[in-house]
Amino acid sequence: MERERESGEREMASADVEGGEWSEELSSIAETTDVELLKRAWRNEKSAPEVLQFEASLVQRAREQIQLMEETAEDLVENGADDLIVSLYQMDLDRSLFLLRSYLRVRLQKIEKYMFHISKSDLWSRLSEQEQKFTRRCVDALEKHLEQSVLSRLPYGYQSVLKQSISSEEDDMVPEPNLDTFVFCKSKGAVGSFQLDDAGDEIVDLVSDDLYVLRYKSIKTLVEGGRIDLV
Repeated sequence: MERERESGEREMASADVEGGEWSEELSSIAETTDVELLKRAWRNEKSAPEVLQFEASLVQRAREQIQLMEETAEDLVENGADDLIVSLYQMDLDRSLFLLRSYLRVRLQKIEKYMFHISKSDLWSRLSEQEQKFTRRCVDALEKHLEQSVLSRLPYGYQSVLKQSISSEEDDMVPEPNLDTFVFCKSKGAVGSFQLDDAGDEIVDLVSDDLYVLRYKSIKTLVEGGRIDLV
């Protein structure tokens, strides 16, 4: 009896380990679905002060999946499927549509706010082809509007869209994103000791899944490299 009890305990322990490993595997798979990846891209874009790299492949896959879900929902309705099943498909469809639209909308809001800065910096390469066309149209329209309504009536030397006067050395009329903004972030893996400033006076130990409040400028490279998520 004693041996049977020990054997049973070992089997239960083994089952618990296997169950834990299976649960971790399922969790890992869930985190890499396109819906979760789109949600992560949306959160990062929403929290970052500057426009991030456009997730072209992810957006394309999301659009294809949304189209497939729309066709599936239509087929279910036509075939008289149960209302609950149709409702569940519609909920998934609405969630995916919200994430995609919100992701694109946040990017367009940043483009509208920082269009001149984006068009003259390396942020330009982060935009999609459609976003670049949109930015050019916005810049051209705003320049034309300011020229006709304001700048043409100002004295010589003060008619620039980008500078306060011709004596200005930089484009001091162009709004730029504040990279010193504090953001909430969570490390996706153990980064270890990370230097937050050039002098090395600020060092933080970034532990996996811990929540931090740091200057965006300090962790910018980690966000771009996918090692930290903004929340």
